[in-house]
Parts: sequence; C-alpha cells; structure tokens
Amino acid sequence: SKSSKSTVVPPGPPMYLDLVYIPNHSNRKNADVEFFKRVRSSYYVVSGNDSSAEEPSRAVLDSLLEGKAQWDSNMQVTLIPTHDSEVMREWYQDTHEKQQDLNIMVLASSSTVVMQDESFPACKIEL
Repeated sequence: SKSSKSTVVPPGPPMYLDLVYIPNHSNRKNADVEFFKRVRSSYYVVSGNDSSAEEPSRAVLDSLLEGKAQWDSNMQVTLIPTHDSEVMREWYQDTHEKQQDLNIMVLASSSTVVMQDESFPACKIEL
C-alpha cells in the first residue's frame, strides 16, 4: 500500500543550512511541506520561469509557509527569485501578511544580501 508520507525528504531531524536551491525549478514534485520542515535555511533560491510546467509552483511557495510555521524558531528567511514570474508576484501579494508573521522576506533584483558579515548585491540569476 502507498504511504502518504513525503518521499522528497526522508524522516529525521531538521537540517540547518545557509543557502538552499529549491530543487527542480521549484516544481511541486520535488519540494513539499516536509521538505521545508526538514531543510531549514536562511536563504532559499526560487527558480523557474515556465508557467506551463508550473515552475515555480504556487504549491511549493505555500509549502514554505506551512513548513516554516512549524519551526521552533522565528529565524529570518529570505527568498531569492531568479525570475520575475506571475506566480511569484501573485503569491507575494496574496500571502504578504503571513510572510511578515513568519519572518520571510522576498528579495527584489535591486536588493542586497548579507551573509557571514559580507554584503553583496542580490542579482537576478538566469539559469
């Protein structure tokens, strides 16, 4: 019989990372709520610019909110989109209040990233 558990990330304790690229252009087949509950990062790169393939997926962005809500801390999380997509803009507008409650920030292409006491321009990455 099929298990309803996530097959994306195996069971275990959370992993804390500085920077994570959401797999497969943020396609929902590769990142779900369990992914964000377990893979905890200060920065997530959200790629994808193919609306016909649902990349990035609204379901993945919503999973980030649901997964982060279950973290035991309210650490700052920053999303770095590689493209200006309609899905990203709509998700940002629809969930802005929840993003603020969860301490999630979405970078614009003119933003600056600060990591380990270094700052540098956040650029729009074309993959």
